Amino acid sequence: MNIDLIFDPLFRLPFLTGLLLAVWLPVLGLYLRLRGEWLAVLGMAQLASAGALGGAVLGLPAVAGGASAGLLAALAKWGLKRPSDSAYAAMLLLGWSAAVAVMSNHPLAEQAAGAVFDGQLYFTGGGHLAASAAVLGIGVLVLVRAHRAMLRARVHPALGPPDAATRLAFDLVAGASVGVAILSLGVMASFALAFVPAWRVFGTAPSWRSALWRAIVIGLVAYVLGFVVALLFDQPFGPAGVVAVLLVARLAPPWRQRADRRAGALSAGGEIGKLD
Repeated sequence: MNIDLIFDPLFRLPFLTGLLLAVWLPVLGLYLRLRGEWLAVLGMAQLASAGALGGAVLGLPAVAGGASAGLLAALAKWGLKRPSDSAYAAMLLLGWSAAVAVMSNHPLAEQAAGAVFDGQLYFTGGGHLAASAAVLGIGVLVLVRAHRAMLRARVHPALGPPDAATRLAFDLVAGASVGVAILSLGVMASFALAFVPAWRVFGTAPSWRSALWRAIVIGLVAYVLGFVVALLFDQPFGPAGVVAVLLVARLAPPWRQRADRRAGALSAGGEIGKLD
């Protein structure tokens, strides 16, 4: 176990790449949970992994293949109008089937599969960092314009869902984000960062803003812990990251008691002004 590796300049860029995703994925997951679409992350991740493998076979950058497949998955999700967990499960199965088919018929894809599913965070370059920064920046811009409409649709369903342009923009950001994340963190670590922090705070935080901050803190602490542990023990980030996310979320302080005493808890569906 070499502690000096933590401060090696070689790992600064990979660390920053994952750090951006650790900030963004919990936020994305919280909005997906708000819409009842948390399983969409895993479905899009599987389809994006198949796209990344297909891109490797064609000689394309894996980031481009994964992001493109994620965008196509988002378009398919948006086209369903009212997608359900069954549709996301079908996306997951289709993505897994396509990935296995590509791996079974091309040796190059088989070599790339480990990097896609386990993550290749320590080998990421400037392109991965730029892609992560892009999905974070664009995603924040989309949510700034869309979040009130999304919150209103949750609190006051009679007003109907957000308009088609808002839903499409959010879905495209979600698809691109998942496609970029799996090429750095791996499929399951990306899913864990999007799912677990949101699951831990949703319905317990006293306000939407509080839920966002708490989800981000859980994601960041878990990411740093997983990165350090995996580096010190010479392990892939994916498994260490998943365990770290689950551990940090489990140890996070229980907010239920405080939230239940205040009107506007997310699970209770308070007024829209209290969710901002």
